Amino acid sequence: MSDVAVIGGGPAGLSAALFTAKNDLDTVVFDTDDTAMHAAWLYNYLGIESIAGDEFMEVARKQVDDHSAERKQGGEVTAVERADDGFTVTTDSDEYDAKYVVFTTGRSRDMAEALGCELADDGTVEIDMDNATTVENAYAAGWTARADKIQAAISVGGGAAAGLDILSAEKGRAFHDFNTPDDAE
Repeated sequence: MSDVAVIGGGPAGLSAALFTAKNDLDTVVFDTDDTAMHAAWLYNYLGIESIAGDEFMEVARKQVDDHSAERKQGGEVTAVERADDGFTVTTDSDEYDAKYVVFTTGRSRDMAEALGCELADDGTVEIDMDNATTVENAYAAGWTARADKIQAAISVGGGAAAGLDILSAEKGRAFHDFNTPDDAE
């Protein structure tokens, strides 16, 4: 059983996966590579002068891989259901169990809605400030939870918020993912 199943491998999903995997939660990412980033060129991402969306995705995937998240590249999720200890994620070839699920499925909100997540008036998955949905231990970020005014930086932030909320729940306290190099003063 995984701790976290992330459905979608765009900026929001990879950000959530980075936070959870980096902090020792067993994390699996289902990535069909159907992201708008393939048509993007980032000029407005803080800290990056300019980068093609495809290159950004390559760097982000490597970073997530380096922190031992299991990426199911090409793995298409067909259903998510409640299970005794969390969720069962069904793909076209297998089933996976996880305590938490993060929906980063772009404009497709059908799986989250089928799970029981409430939708907002604009058709997005309703979330709170931590990107938690109305279903316990289920989160949504990126276009899944935001209809318009979406950018890679916003998606990354939503995924990070979900990841930090999961980590806070697991640790039983507010968790902050700050790292300080040994030689910092």
